[in-house]
Amino acid sequence: MLEFFIQNAWAEETPSQGGGMMGLLPLILIFVVFYFFLIRPQMKQAKEHKQMVEALARGDEIVTTGGLLGKINKVGDNFIILEIAKDIEVKVQKHAVSATMPKGTIKTI
Repeated sequence: MLEFFIQNAWAEETPSQGGGMMGLLPLILIFVVFYFFLIRPQMKQAKEHKQMVEALARGDEIVTTGGLLGKINKVGDNFIILEIAKDIEVKVQKHAVSATMPKGTIKTI
């Protein structure tokens, strides 16, 4: 009589697995897309920034990540002395340099 009110719950048969490689294919595809669109360009940009920082020399005109524009007076191991105005010098970390500017940029501004 209870079977009329409550249905018996029977376990459904599990479908057979398609293939081990077919299950991993979307995961591999996602990794490849992330590598070519995110990881590889970021590594390339970091390499270019490292080369730029190593090539800094006295007299270069640079822009820092904070937006300071100035001329390098002295280059140390980790820091540079940056002249931002006449007789005003600031000590800045080398890795805070975001770009080098063409010579004469400070005079045109």
